[in-house]
Amino acid sequence: MASKEQDELLKARSRTLSAFREDVEQEWRAPFYFIQGADPQFGLMKAYSIGDCDHGGDEWEEELKLTQQAVQAINQLNPKPKFFVLCGDLIHGMPGVKAVFSGHYHQNAGGFYKNIEMVVSSAIGCQLGKDTHGLRVVAVTPEKIVHRYYSLNELSNRGVEKDIAALLNQN
Repeated sequence: MASKEQDELLKARSRTLSAFREDVEQEWRAPFYFIQGADPQFGLMKAYSIGDCDHGGDEWEEELKLTQQAVQAINQLNPKPKFFVLCGDLIHGMPGVKAVFSGHYHQNAGGFYKNIEMVVSSAIGCQLGKDTHGLRVVAVTPEKIVHRYYSLNELSNRGVEKDIAALLNQN
């Protein structure tokens, strides 16, 4: 990977986003603009077109095209926006979804609704339960989705190479 591409992927480190450097951003310097997008809501276009918003969200093709068009349009802007924020509903229908991963609860939790597993991962930051600060590793194959929550210390001290192989080989 080229150095510039690596820099783009590594902008956030030590609770700091390098795209917004403190020495530059701590005082007002000039006017700026940002882009706000909302509701790509993958699956709603088909559901709405067939008149069944409760069940028809199994196709995302149109929304994907529009989202790609939005990204391309933003990338071509000059001057560049300061940042982009996406709000609202990200998905409407979930074709073939076996698990939904979320946060906001600041502790690990989960359960099932019909055939969909709800997986709530604890926080990197402030813990509200007994879980440690960490991240969830999710292994996906055509047949299954398996996951495990790791403390930040576990990840830092031993990585996940062997565990990934074990997760991918679980029945």
